[in-house]
Amino acid sequence: QVQLVESGGGLVQPGGSLRLSCAASGSIFSIYAMGWYRQAPGKQRELVAGISSGSGGITNYADSMKGRFTISRDNAKNTAYLQMNSLKPEDTGVYYCNAKGPLGLTSYWGQGTQVTVSS
Repeated sequence: QVQLVESGGGLVQPGGSLRLSCAASGSIFSIYAMGWYRQAPGKQRELVAGISSGSGGITNYADSMKGRFTISRDNAKNTAYLQMNSLKPEDTGVYYCNAKGPLGLTSYWGQGTQVTVSS
């Protein structure tokens, strides 16, 4: 069992930056592939970025986030991060952290953190 707690959301102006954190507890963090998902009002939850287990040598991003967002992990701190730059109003939504166990047999979600991009 893994418990995930997101933080770092808030209100930011267009063009600004935020860094989200996802603190994990309850299991060996490094064995989980981590992902950030976003759910905008009235829309389905979508993948923002993912990072492989272990050292996190493999990352992937949704096309609209490439070049603006960076996912990373610090296994010593049991934490995954999402650095978001050049934010746009359409980036507004609730951002969720996800941990997937080996072979994808287990999946855990955090409670989400609100990001609002508005002037």
